[in-house]
Amino acid sequence: MEGLPSYEDVLDHWFGQLDGSGRADEEHGRRWWQKDPEFDRSLRERFSALHAVLLGGGLREWRAEPRGLLATVIVLDQWSRNMFRGTAGMFAADELALQTALEGIALGYDARLPLDMKVFLYMPLMHSERVEVQRRCVELFEALVKATSGEAAEGLEKNLDFARQHLVIVERFGRFPHRNAVLGRASTPDEVEFLKQPGSSF
Repeated sequence: MEGLPSYEDVLDHWFGQLDGSGRADEEHGRRWWQKDPEFDRSLRERFSALHAVLLGGGLREWRAEPRGLLATVIVLDQWSRNMFRGTAGMFAADELALQTALEGIALGYDARLPLDMKVFLYMPLMHSERVEVQRRCVELFEALVKATSGEAAEGLEKNLDFARQHLVIVERFGRFPHRNAVLGRASTPDEVEFLKQPGSSF
């Protein structure tokens, strides 16, 4: 659509220039995992209209090739968490992001993407509250670790560890208890005790 950022704009903003092994630089990597109100604000200012279009099912043509589909996933899955941090809006696009990611995986798009881009194609699976999807996520990261060597594999081991932690929580509770408050869900006594522990939220 005219006036909206392109999917290459999305990928460039999120990844920057990838190195020869398909990894982003440290500056971009820090943005992915650290809370930065200024970065969140910049995403809202530049990409809010695009987010609304994608959440409404628009720009389906992006999904016709790996980079476009991945950009759709990043906006819906990752940027929802940045743009709407601390609100239920963080999770409003999760199901659509998951459907899109699974579509891309089924088409073999992950095999055609550089390493860090593969990781973010798999992230909607890690965010799912369905145990069968969590198990698939662990399998995907296990396969990715086995197929990767050197320093890049060490970083993927961390992703695999997080995937396993997510699976354990969903196997135990059937959901992520740390989302309960923002989603207006009542926590069970077991969840209340769990939420007192370090590492109970992501």
